[in-house]
Amino acid sequence: MSTSPGKVLSSWIAKPVSSSDMELYELLATKCANIYSILKRGSPKDLPPFLGEIPANSKTMGLVISFCHGYEIHLSGDNVVPLCCVAHHLAMNETHSKINLLKRALTYFEQSVLFSWNQTLKALKTTENILDQAMQLGLAGACFDSLMAKALSDPRLLGEPINTDTSSEEEEDEIEDKDKEFHHWPSARRRLFGLNLQNEDLTTLSLRLYEPLICEMVKRGVPLSYATSSLLNYVKKWVFPTFTSAATVDKEKLSLYESNSQREIIEAVERLLPRERGLIIPCTILLRILKSAMFFNASLECRDGLEFRIGTSLHHATVKDLLILSQNQVCSREVKYDIDCIRRILKQFYGNYSSSHLSGLILVAELFEEFLAEISSSDIDLKLETFIELAELSVSLSMGTQKKSDGLYKAIDIYLDKHRYLTESEREKACQPLDFNKMSEKACDHAAKNERLPVRVTVQILFVAQMQLRDSIMKEVQGSRRFGEKEDELEEEDGEEKVVRGGFGEERMRTEMEKMSMKLVELEKE
Repeated sequence: MSTSPGKVLSSWIAKPVSSSDMELYELLATKCANIYSILKRGSPKDLPPFLGEIPANSKTMGLVISFCHGYEIHLSGDNVVPLCCVAHHLAMNETHSKINLLKRALTYFEQSVLFSWNQTLKALKTTENILDQAMQLGLAGACFDSLMAKALSDPRLLGEPINTDTSSEEEEDEIEDKDKEFHHWPSARRRLFGLNLQNEDLTTLSLRLYEPLICEMVKRGVPLSYATSSLLNYVKKWVFPTFTSAATVDKEKLSLYESNSQREIIEAVERLLPRERGLIIPCTILLRILKSAMFFNASLECRDGLEFRIGTSLHHATVKDLLILSQNQVCSREVKYDIDCIRRILKQFYGNYSSSHLSGLILVAELFEEFLAEISSSDIDLKLETFIELAELSVSLSMGTQKKSDGLYKAIDIYLDKHRYLTESEREKACQPLDFNKMSEKACDHAAKNERLPVRVTVQILFVAQMQLRDSIMKEVQGSRRFGEKEDELEEEDGEEKVVRGGFGEERMRTEMEKMSMKLVELEKE
């Protein structure tokens, strides 16, 4: 018999039964009880529809035909599950023929495949298109159980806990490119999976298989840090490359199937990510997932969940992370940011901040000032009302702390520089949120010479600087006097009165105050 195995399946379905087909059917009948029964009933015309229902591709059927010919076939994790399904469908059992395919394939599956992580994962991947049959035979369930048992025994198989260092996306991408160039292996896998590179990666599974597997692993007690590592690696593998390509090239070129697929992955990963406190997920990655979720129109529930997680770790974010482009841009050349999204994230941060230390609050306040400075520079259409609202929000973020307002001053200065068309009164409004009393001496000195500031604001800043200088000199004078008094006490036996060390300080104060007064008079005249 010289029939090509790769063409057999299509020939069965494509044409009626011929005399040449009967020879093949009779060969199969020697090992397949169901084909034997159909032929015995004298109904060969029923064979093409029956064979068309076989859950296998032509490659698998080629192995079945080779087996029926008496040839030795090589079993592996890549083919054993499809062979089991075909053998069951055709009833290739021991009752019909000794040493038949079904028993041989099942024995190999149980004794050789299930004991190996790699082989089990390969076998599970082959169930993607025959999942119903594999579930009915218990093959998919056996793969799930085997992988879960191994993951419970050695969680590192899911990936080492991800590094919480919030490196920039460019740094990560650069490392990935180098890894691909020199090692031909994705960097995310190399860095997240501290394993032998020969181990099969769980994230190569389709979402249809991956989601229930991870969900069950978490239920059974796989450490959350390892499950989280796998989830983040999954979205980095399947979503980020498509998002980067579509966002930078052309979203319209993305097919509906691709867009829906990306959305489903993002929503599934968000559902599976643990919410337990103490489990730190890098804010940089979460914000990148959120940007992808917005781009692919993920559900509101998904985006809310991501914003909640970002809010709980916002003090680990960077300014670039917060630059979330608005999805309602008129054209790609315009740069507009999603301010409402940032507001919601800030609300989540302050609503869930539980630390007794102010360091996290100060970090977020400084982060938001940098964010305000960045959007003031890049969004030339940022409305004055929006800027003032954000500036007032920035002030409220640092309430209750001793933080200086230099960052807010910098943002205001940048906004005035990029929006020089503002009138004097509008520039005064832009400066209203600024607390001059919290500006450092260096910032006050810069502001006193800043021509972009309204005259009224410059006068106020000079007045504050004058008060700061007076207080500073007074403290110096008082300190000098106290030091002089201590010296007097130590030298009482000499009976000589020491000259109080402070005359120079008082003289300096009078000089500086006179200079400051002259500046104020000049500005008032303007």
